[in-house]
Amino acid sequence: MQERATAQSHRVLFLNTLAFTICFAAWMLNGVLVTFLSSNQVFNWGPVEIGWLMGIPVLTGSLFRLPAGMLTDKFGGKPVFGAVLLFCAIPMYLLSYANNFMEFAFCSFGFGLVGVSFSIGIAFSSVWYPKKMQGTALGIFGAGNAGAALTTLIAPKVLNILTQNGENLEGWRMLPKYYAAILFLMGIVFLVFSINKKPLSSSKHWVDMLQPLKHVRVWRFGLYYFLVFGCFVGFSQWLVPYFVSAYYMPLVTAGILASFFSFPSGLIRALGGWISDKWGARKVMYWVLGASTIISFLLIIPKMEIYSPGQGVIATSPGIVTQVDSESIKVGDKAYTFIQKQAENENYDEKLLIFPTKEIWQEPLVKVNQRVEKKQLLAKGITRIYFQANVWIFAFLVFVLGVIWGIGKAAVYKHIPDYFPEEVGVVGGMVGVLGGLGGFFCPIIFGYLLQNTGLWTSCWMFIFLLSGICLWWMHAVIVHMMRMKNPALVRLIENEVT
Repeated sequence: MQERATAQSHRVLFLNTLAFTICFAAWMLNGVLVTFLSSNQVFNWGPVEIGWLMGIPVLTGSLFRLPAGMLTDKFGGKPVFGAVLLFCAIPMYLLSYANNFMEFAFCSFGFGLVGVSFSIGIAFSSVWYPKKMQGTALGIFGAGNAGAALTTLIAPKVLNILTQNGENLEGWRMLPKYYAAILFLMGIVFLVFSINKKPLSSSKHWVDMLQPLKHVRVWRFGLYYFLVFGCFVGFSQWLVPYFVSAYYMPLVTAGILASFFSFPSGLIRALGGWISDKWGARKVMYWVLGASTIISFLLIIPKMEIYSPGQGVIATSPGIVTQVDSESIKVGDKAYTFIQKQAENENYDEKLLIFPTKEIWQEPLVKVNQRVEKKQLLAKGITRIYFQANVWIFAFLVFVLGVIWGIGKAAVYKHIPDYFPEEVGVVGGMVGVLGGLGGFFCPIIFGYLLQNTGLWTSCWMFIFLLSGICLWWMHAVIVHMMRMKNPALVRLIENEVT
């Protein structure tokens, strides 16, 4: 890394961020394109095929992040980034000629390599900035995650134009060509205007470059990134069917609400880098993991309606039932009043209910001329508890969680140049692999949880558990480090607490 930032540093960072934004937009293309093709029955793909076609680019771009980071450390970012942009334009262009599942999958595997742009850009940006500016620089670069929201917002409209609102469905084939042209042009611009630079570790042998992966710290950072990035990518796709199925939202509205989660999370990453530089990545991660644990816990409670036995009406003396009407039961000369149910047409979904709502009523169990004994139940009690899990409150909490994860993504990568200043490509690539695999596996995990529990909120149970594990592990490591560096201070703190 450099002693100070220069104009060349800022130019390279700008090109890295622009190229990464374009790559991330291309990486998420299948989420929109496959949905369009299947919903319009251009191809007869079932849920399994759709899931694979959405996941293949994510899987490819994740698995190859480590070798891409190593190549960047070895040869510099200019040739590696430029080559990725130019190469991925080819399978993206060929996607426009795909006519079956295998051809579509093969092309998706090819252009999915744009996902390695993250580990390339992280390593290439890092060598141009001093340690004190690493968080800010890498946070600005990471804002390219917003490319996912650009595809979600723009690609559906472009498809409508190209297909003339569905009248000419074959018009979809122009969209991959547009993306291919943009990738190709960005590759040319990058090779022409970027400046190459390699870290001091570039002279190491390939095997020696992998030595940092022996540290457990690398895998701990990877788990953090699995949460803040992998789950972010997973929810970028999962939230659309979530809003549609759990809240009965129209598809367009669901897409807009999902973009409110993904777009700010990408942009806020730059701020997260600056915050990490100013207050320290460790402190920021405490807030990120703590907030993720709390918010995911709040989201666990599903929209639900529960009926339970309530307080009933009991006869205080024996006798014959002489009257049963809508308000009371008469046994002999004694009348017992009971609570009536409210009007059936009351719709709680139309109200803004933050807390659970309780409704109580009683229903007669006896008939006229029936003999009852003392302490016999005349009317059973029913309690209805309704929790709306209001969609706007849900959307707000999800928005906040997206922002928090965006800050966390920058904080995780602030750690890497602090502990591995000359191996950012290798370590950043491995951490990126684990995070990218989270984007691939999370929707699969969410699907199995939904299938086995029947609860859409089961995904938040997983996030709550994962956030808690990350928070516990980080705190345990920090306490251990404090004991090693200053055991006397730790004993003093423990004595004061107890």
